[in-house]
Amino acid sequence: MEVETLKRLAVMGAHGSQISLSSSVLATWLGTSPQTAARRLALLEEQGYLVRKVTSSGQRVRITEKGWQRLQVEYQEYRRVFEGERIAVVRGKVTAGLGEGQYYISREGYRIQFLQSLGFVPFPGTLNIKLDEPFVPLSWQAIKIEGFQDEGRTFGGCKCYKIRVRGIEAAIVRPERSSYPENLVEVIAPVSLREALGLVNGDEVKATLE
Repeated sequence: MEVETLKRLAVMGAHGSQISLSSSVLATWLGTSPQTAARRLALLEEQGYLVRKVTSSGQRVRITEKGWQRLQVEYQEYRRVFEGERIAVVRGKVTAGLGEGQYYISREGYRIQFLQSLGFVPFPGTLNIKLDEPFVPLSWQAIKIEGFQDEGRTFGGCKCYKIRVRGIEAAIVRPERSSYPENLVEVIAPVSLREALGLVNGDEVKATLE
């Protein structure tokens, strides 16, 4: 029920600014008891979806950026339902990564699976794109890459989504365990996309899902 509560808070104006709110008022909006409404607020705060400040007259709440992104994911999922295959393009801007892509992409356990599942061995590095909207693919588009152990270390699995970036075959890689926000994606390709397309941080880029 986290999304329903977030949606109600957004409708009440809690995105971008704090609003005064009592558990009884929220309960009326949600059709629950004040106790249930209070628990939901506490859970959302614990999950980082909102911030609360207790005052002498009650409390003030505001949806965080993480909470807003969760609502955007929900919105994109509804667009998938009502618009279907028309949503086949993702757009964003090239951004700097953490510099870890080369290490992980170069692991043999990943490279063999990339070749088998994607049809290419990726360039040792990733192109990081901050999307205009959260990346919400359809489940059937996912290509599963299994985790493995190497040199006593466990490497987790991931899901890949085939795309084309200005005609070059590529794939979005989403680790199964990641702290990356929903609107930040890593892209692998058989060549360095930065060099092949002359991309620098801040450049706008469009990718087509296949």
